[in-house]
Order: sequence, then C-alpha cells, then structure tokens
Amino acid sequence: MKSLLPTTIASPFGRYAHGVEIPPGWRIAITSGQLALAPDGTIPDDPRAQADLCFANCAAILAEAGMTPQNTIRIAAFVTRREHMQAYMAARDAWLGDIKTLPASTLVIVTGFTRPEFLVEVEVTAAAP
Repeated sequence: MKSLLPTTIASPFGRYAHGVEIPPGWRIAITSGQLALAPDGTIPDDPRAQADLCFANCAAILAEAGMTPQNTIRIAAFVTRREHMQAYMAARDAWLGDIKTLPASTLVIVTGFTRPEFLVEVEVTAAAP
C-alpha cells in the first residue's frame, strides 16, 4: 500500500492521505457504518467515547477478515455537530496509532442518525495481501 500525497495540491487537514494505492491482487474488506452501540446495548454520551467505540467495532469487523487498523485504506466518518469534529479526529488518530501508510479519510457533518443518541458513525475500507 502507498499513501498518495501529491505536492502539487494542499496538504491534508489532519492525519490522513489524499489517496491510497493498493497493489494488484489484494483482498478488500468494507465495513458498514458503525454506530456507537456496545454489545450490551449501551451508547456512550460523549462524542469521543462514541468515536472510540465506532472504531473498536470496525476493528472487530476487520479482525474477522484477518486484518487490523494497519490495513485501513479509507475512513468515512459522520458527526452530528461541528463541535464533535475534534473528538472524532482524536479518536481516529489514536486508532491509527503509529501507522505509517495513512488512509484516505472523509468527515461529514450530518443532521442525525437513526436514534438521537448517536453522535458519530464510522465506516472503514481495508486491504491486505
């Protein structure tokens, strides 16, 4: 995998790449959007805890495909308020850890989700040999 960061355009706003190149023949795993729903049905109150849980759910799905956050090539995230962006980005950066090949990333502000308690939703695309 290779992060695509052309010097002819503005740098990304955060810890992500403008694009990612995947070598031929690699497997792809795509998660559905993950909301902050714990196995016991609870939903954290704050956006950082929700984002952390969304990423934990994505990691569990990737593990089913034999992949880890290291295999992430794209993250799409949705928050319900502009004020939640920093909490989400902190959770994203923590989840990415020391990953060298940064994924592409999109963050969108939306009016809401299926239940008003949800503040954050995250979906991940990953690739591996």
